[in-house]
Amino acid sequence: MKRWGLSPELPGLPISGFEPVFRAAEAAGYTDIWPGEVAGHDAFTPLALAATWTERVRLGTGVVGVFTRAPVILAQHAATMQEATGGRFCLGIGSSSSVIVERWNGIPFEKPLTRVRETVEFLRPALAGERAGPGGFKLESPPAEPVPIVIGALRGRMLQLAGEIGDGAFLNFLPLSSVGKVVEQVREGERAAGREPGSVETLCRFFCIQGDPEHGYPLAVRMFCAYATVPVYEKFFRWLGYGEAIDPMVEAWNGGERKRALELAPRELVEDVFVLGDAAAQKERLEAFVAAGVDVPMILGVPLAEPTADAHVQLVESLAPTG
Repeated sequence: MKRWGLSPELPGLPISGFEPVFRAAEAAGYTDIWPGEVAGHDAFTPLALAATWTERVRLGTGVVGVFTRAPVILAQHAATMQEATGGRFCLGIGSSSSVIVERWNGIPFEKPLTRVRETVEFLRPALAGERAGPGGFKLESPPAEPVPIVIGALRGRMLQLAGEIGDGAFLNFLPLSSVGKVVEQVREGERAAGREPGSVETLCRFFCIQGDPEHGYPLAVRMFCAYATVPVYEKFFRWLGYGEAIDPMVEAWNGGERKRALELAPRELVEDVFVLGDAAAQKERLEAFVAAGVDVPMILGVPLAEPTADAHVQLVESLAPTG
C-alpha cells in the first residue's frame, strides 16, 4: 500500500481551523497525519481532534521528545490515543535537540541515544499491559492493540537504533542526494538485530513551499539557517559531508550576523532539502524521494499566500497522492 502523509503545522491557523484540512486530506487519499512539536501546538491534541474528524488515516506523533516527557507519561499518552483513535495511533519519539531540551526546558541534554533506547525498553512492556521500569509501573487500561513506536533519527547510531528496535524511523531535513546513505543506516540496524530487511518503515517530513521557486527560496533559506545551525542538525549535515558548504553560514550565524548567514547558505543544498515549485514539480520531487527509499513522505505545506484554511486545503489537495 502506498502511504502519503500530512505533517500539519498549518501556520496561521488556530487548532479549531484544522478540521477542514484534516477532512480534505483523508478525502484526497492521504493515509497518514503526523503533527510535529516544536514551539507551536503540542503533537497529541491535534491527533485527539483528528480522531473525531477522520475515519481511516493513521495518526502519529512526528515526533515528541523523550527528555521532556517521562516514559510513564508517554505510555499513558500512547494508550489513551490508541483507544481514542480506534487503533490508528503510532507513537513517534525522539531525543529532540539541546535548544528545546536544555535551553527551553532546563533539562540536561545528555546521552540521547541511551535515553531513547531506555524509553523504548520501558514502553514495549508497559503498552503490552506488563509491569515496566524499576518501579514496576503498570497501565490500568493498556491498549487493546499494539502501538507501533517510531524513532526520530538523523545520524548513524540513532538511525541504526531505529532499525534495531523501532517500528519506523522518522527522518527530517533530508537532502535527496543523501537518502541512500541515511536509509542504509536503518537497514544496518535491522541486519544487526536479525530483522527482516525493509521491515522498519522510513518516514520523512518535507517542507513544501508552493509557488514560484524564486519567491519560495528566501523562506527556505531562513528555515534552513534556523535548523542547520542547531547543533544536532549542524552535526547531521557535517555527517552527510556538507561541512565545508555550511561552515561560512554557521560561522556568520553564531557570530550574530544573521543577514550574512542567509546570504552564505549553500543554495544547492537548500534546494536539495526543500520541495519548491508548482504542485506538479513538487509531486515529481516527492516521488523521487520515495523512489530513493522514503516509504512515507510527510508533507508540511507552506502557502506563500495568506495562510487561510482554504489555502491550506488547496495546497493539501494539490499534493494529494496519485496512483
